Amino acid sequence: MAAASTEFPADWDVNKGHLVHSDEPEKIYREYAHLRSTCPVAHVDAHSGYWILTKYADVKATASDNSKFISGKCAVVPADPRGIRRPPLKFDGEQHAPYRTAVDRTLKPARLRRLEPILRGHAERELGRLIQRGHGDLYEEFGAQFSGWVEKEWLNLDEPDSKLLTSAITPFVTAWRTQDWALVKSSSDMFYEIARRVIASRKDKLLDPEEDPASSLLVERDHDGNPLDDHNLVGCIRQILIVAMVAPSIIISSMTNHLSKDKELQNRLRNDKKLLPAAIEEFIRLYVPYRGFSRTALHEVEISGTRVPPDEPITVVYAAANRDPDQFPHPDEFVMHRDNISTHLGFGHGRHRCAGMVLARMMLRIYLETLLDHTVDFEVDGEIHYARLPEIGLTTCPIKFYPRP
Repeated sequence: MAAASTEFPADWDVNKGHLVHSDEPEKIYREYAHLRSTCPVAHVDAHSGYWILTKYADVKATASDNSKFISGKCAVVPADPRGIRRPPLKFDGEQHAPYRTAVDRTLKPARLRRLEPILRGHAERELGRLIQRGHGDLYEEFGAQFSGWVEKEWLNLDEPDSKLLTSAITPFVTAWRTQDWALVKSSSDMFYEIARRVIASRKDKLLDPEEDPASSLLVERDHDGNPLDDHNLVGCIRQILIVAMVAPSIIISSMTNHLSKDKELQNRLRNDKKLLPAAIEEFIRLYVPYRGFSRTALHEVEISGTRVPPDEPITVVYAAANRDPDQFPHPDEFVMHRDNISTHLGFGHGRHRCAGMVLARMMLRIYLETLLDHTVDFEVDGEIHYARLPEIGLTTCPIKFYPRP
C-alpha cells in the first residue's frame, strides 16, 4: 500500500519534494499518496507555477469537463517556452475535432489487423538480435527501435526519415527533461522537417486516407468546410512523431523490469498467453509512462475544497489517480483481473484520451509474446535510470536473456 501521511514531517514542502525534483518512482508515488490524503489539490512553484491533482475522482472529473477546462493554454508541465500550439493535443472544441477524426480514421481495427504481422516481424528481428547476443538495454536497443518501426508502418515514412526519427528521439527527450531548450529546438526543427516532407509527399500523391494519417488529414475539413491549415497539418504530424516514440519505450522497460523480479508471474504468462491482455491492462495502470497532462480553468473553480484561479496550469496526475486506493485496492501491487481495471486512466481520459491506445496495446502484446516465446528467463543486469518530468518510469533497462534452447 502507499505510505501513510504520518511518514512525512509536519513541515514537509511539496516544492522540495521528489515529485518535483526527483526521477525515483517509488519516492514520487509515496509523495503522491501523501498529498492525496492531506492536500489532494496542491500548488507547485516550479515551472512558473502549476497545480497538481492526485485523487482519482478529481483527475477524472477535470479531464472530462470540457466546459470548464481547456488544453489549449498548457497541455504539459514543463511547457515548451516557445508556446507552440500543435494539434490535436493543444486544441480544444471545434478546432480539435477534425484532427482527432483524421487520426482516428487510420487506427480502425481492420487496419491494425493488417499491421500486426508486419509489426511482429519487426519485433522478432529487433528483439531476436538482443536475445541471441544474450543481453541488451530494452529501452534504447529495443523500445526506441520497435517504436520507430511502428511509426514507419503507421505513418508510411520512408526509411531515411524513419532512421532519423529513431536516432534523434532519445537526445530530444533527454534535452526536454533537463530543460536544454537549445537542443530541444534543434531536435524539434528536425522533426518538423520530417513532418513537412511527409505532408509534401502526400500532396504530390495522396494515399488511402484510412491507411495513412497525412492523407487523412489532407482530406479532412474544419467545421466551416475548409481544408485544414498547412501549418497545423505539419504540426499534427510533428506531434504524432514524438508522442508515439516516447511512451512505449518506458512502459516496455517497466513491464520487463517487473517481470524480471516476479518469476512466478513471468512463467505464468509464458505458459498461458491468453492472460496477456489482462496483464497488460494492469501494467498500464501500474506503470503509466506519463505522470499526467495539463488543463487550464476558464474561470475560478473549486476542486476538493480548494479554489483554483483561471489561467494557471492544472496537471491531472494520471499516475497518482491510477494508484488511488479508493479506486484500486492495494494500488501499488500487481493484481490480475481487477473487477474495475477498465476504469484505469493509463491512456488519459476525456477528449484528449490517447488516440493510439489500441495500437499501443497491440505493440505491448506483440512484445511480450515475442519475449516470452524466445526466452526461458530474463533478469535485470545493470544500473537502471529513471525519467524526469513529464514522464515517470525507466529510461534504461539492461537485461540478461536466457534464450529458449
